[in-house]
This record gives sequence, structure tokens and C-alpha cells, in this order.
Amino acid sequence: MSSHEDPSAPLQGAPSKNTERKLKNETRTQLISFLLMIFITSMAFISIGSDAVPNGFAIPFILMLAGVQVVLQLYFFMHMNEKGTGWINVMIWSGLFVAALTVGALMFLIGEVKY
Repeated sequence: MSSHEDPSAPLQGAPSKNTERKLKNETRTQLISFLLMIFITSMAFISIGSDAVPNGFAIPFILMLAGVQVVLQLYFFMHMNEKGTGWINVMIWSGLFVAALTVGALMFLIGEVKY
């Protein structure tokens, strides 16, 4: 038995009913989130390509959709919603908070934001 195999997995025969249920649930979740990602991406392309979004709101709209997509990808495709990822969540969200504050402060200092 090599070191990368799951010691709790059955060595022979079919997986247990509980394992099959978890795999079906995970597959369904991955498929739904993938379809949602495709929908968000196509919504961004279609809305900008058809001029459905006003010019002043185009960049914030795309950034909003991108932010939603990043969060969904982190939690569903990178499995950050599972147990044992608490510190990873804290570090990523703290880094994003500090980055947003830095970008905002630099925009203010350079004069991009005219308040």
C-alpha cells in the first residue's frame, strides 16, 4: 500500500452507499457551479457586446461579475468550503482586504478619485 492512498477506502469491491452518496452530491455541486460560471461569463460577454450596460457602469459591472466568479471558484473548485480551511480563508480574505485598501489609497493619492 503506497502512502498516497486513503487508508479508510475499501480495497476491494464497490464503494459504500455513504461514499456513493457523497460522490453524487459532490458531482452535482461541481456541475451546477460549472454551469453557473459559464452563465456568468456569457452574461458578461453578451452584456458588453450588445451594449446592454451603459458605458459608465460597464467596468464596475464586469468587476462585480469577476468578483462573484472568483468567490465561487475559490469555494467550489478549490474546495475552500471544506473543514480544515479556516486559516486559508482568513489569510486570503485578509490579503484581499489589504490589497483593496492599498489600491484605494493609491488611487486617492494619484488623483484618480476626485472627492
